[in-house]
Amino acid sequence: MPQETSTSYPLWSSDTFDLSLVVPCFNEERNIPLFFETAAKTFDEAGISYEIVFVNDGSTDGTMRILKDLVESERGKHHIQAIGFSRNFGKESALYAGIQEARGACLAFIDADMQQDPAIALKMYRYLCDHDECDVVAAYQAERREGFMLKLFKQAFYRTFNGVSDDIDIPADMSDFRVFRRDVARALLSMPEYSRFSKGLFAWVGFNTYAMPYTPNQRHEGQSKWSFKKLFKYAMGGILSFTTWPLKIAIWIGGIAALGSLLYLLWVLIVDYLINGIAIPGYPTLVCLILLFGGFQLLVLGIIGEYLARTYIEGKHRPIYIAKERLSTER
Repeated sequence: MPQETSTSYPLWSSDTFDLSLVVPCFNEERNIPLFFETAAKTFDEAGISYEIVFVNDGSTDGTMRILKDLVESERGKHHIQAIGFSRNFGKESALYAGIQEARGACLAFIDADMQQDPAIALKMYRYLCDHDECDVVAAYQAERREGFMLKLFKQAFYRTFNGVSDDIDIPADMSDFRVFRRDVARALLSMPEYSRFSKGLFAWVGFNTYAMPYTPNQRHEGQSKWSFKKLFKYAMGGILSFTTWPLKIAIWIGGIAALGSLLYLLWVLIVDYLINGIAIPGYPTLVCLILLFGGFQLLVLGIIGEYLARTYIEGKHRPIYIAKERLSTER
């Protein structure tokens, strides 16, 4: 099958289903069967027309094989799509691909590890249907079951992001687990940027959002794919994507350094030399000043370089993902 890129666009002339469940998968071979069984039972009993869009984000286990077997076994029974990436492009790319392929009037982001219960997704969908003024129902963890350091890091991230971001705020503890209308999906697709941060994108596009508390379940099988290093990288990417505040640090550093240098010069000339008559050795002073200003310059250049690197990557206009396989129970 020829490879397809993220430049394709879905045919959304009509709403085929009430709801599309977008399920990003990375090494979830042991979780997919239970997730599908639970989701199918939940939404079948609710009498809602729905589809499930699995996006295999370059898994290295048997995830794609499980999805192929699921598609084959459910032909004529349930509506399932399975998109397999050519490599691991990241969860954000998987969510974007799911939005592109979804055909429901409403869409839901939900993980396959069973921490996010399909029953909660149904509750969120019903709230959305009952409140016309609402466009997005976003779940947040009422009680986080995390270590102290990780909880402290996330709190620091939200405070930093909301403090420096340009005109948007992200509610603390808000997850990617959410249900939203088609208009919101179109708005998200209108921003085909390579470095994506869904929490920030949802905040940027606006729309009326209702925050629904939930308590996540224990992960059914496997380990979390989010190490502290990945979380830190993801957090820094989110901050850099939605603010130019770090660039303004250069102005402050330059101003403070210039003022400090002036004050130090006046102190040396007036106090030490003219008043106290102390002969100031020039070599240590010169070395200290060179190291100080050299450090400032490298810091500023590093910040500028980070933004230039992002501009360079975005300027290539590479696809957000490459789909190697596309399967469906309808074809």
